[in-house]
Amino acid sequence: MENINQRNWKERLLSRKKDKLSLLLFCLVYLMALLSFLAIIFIVAYILIMGLPHIQINLFAWTYDSENVSLMPALINTIYMIVLTLLIAVPVGIGGSIYLTEYARRDNPMVKLIRIAAQTLSGIPSIIYGLFGSLFLVKYLHLGLSLISGAITLAIMILPVIIQTTEEALLSVPDLYREGAFALGAGKLRTIFKIVLPSAMSGIFAGVVLAIGRIIGESAALIFTAGTVAEVAKSIFSSTRTLAVHMYTISGEGLYVNQTYATAVILLLLVLVVNFISGLIAKRLGSRTADE
Repeated sequence: MENINQRNWKERLLSRKKDKLSLLLFCLVYLMALLSFLAIIFIVAYILIMGLPHIQINLFAWTYDSENVSLMPALINTIYMIVLTLLIAVPVGIGGSIYLTEYARRDNPMVKLIRIAAQTLSGIPSIIYGLFGSLFLVKYLHLGLSLISGAITLAIMILPVIIQTTEEALLSVPDLYREGAFALGAGKLRTIFKIVLPSAMSGIFAGVVLAIGRIIGESAALIFTAGTVAEVAKSIFSSTRTLAVHMYTISGEGLYVNQTYATAVILLLLVLVVNFISGLIAKRLGSRTADE
């Protein structure tokens, strides 16, 4: 009887210690989440407070000069860069993910090698991509400092993000969907494009949104590949500057600090607008898939 009481007492003591430890970990997790949230709020509020008073009509002039410090050419070039980069990276990334998940054997060592390479590429600093683009695209291929050089460089940068998120989205689709389509007589390709891809569209769009965010905020790689010319690109072979490069350039001069903060506000709004539009598209595609 005494042994049983001692055992019960020890179990209660251990349970109390576990409860205290769980409570401590719970408080730490929420504290870290609160600190992250406050950091984001502080950064956004600081940018808005410093930038909103300096947003003037001159900043949206079509041509840039030293008096208006217009951001309009950089804004248009940023949109060009997003569209061209996605046109290059999205088909390659989604196609590669489809091969890895739907066609290649899952125990294939080449698949493991590709995944390791994608994870490694996602951790390489952007300045390395910029040097690669400068040496290979600008110099060796003679593309020069141009929109297409910057877009190809950024496409290589965002490929790991698109491949990994698309692969996870495709793997999350239940195998019952594929088996049901095969049982009804659908072929492999038809099953992928009619069943699997629509079901994974929300996850794929999440990766595309992350890629867009990196395109908008990238500056180091584009300085070496796209240049810093403050003009609207006339073709894909024209030298350009995006909003991030525009901010870096005018802040480095030390004369346009207020315009730099104003440009940061526009850059922040652009990210929010792109995320909102992407969310609407993903929601509409998801609802259409559910109706079908």
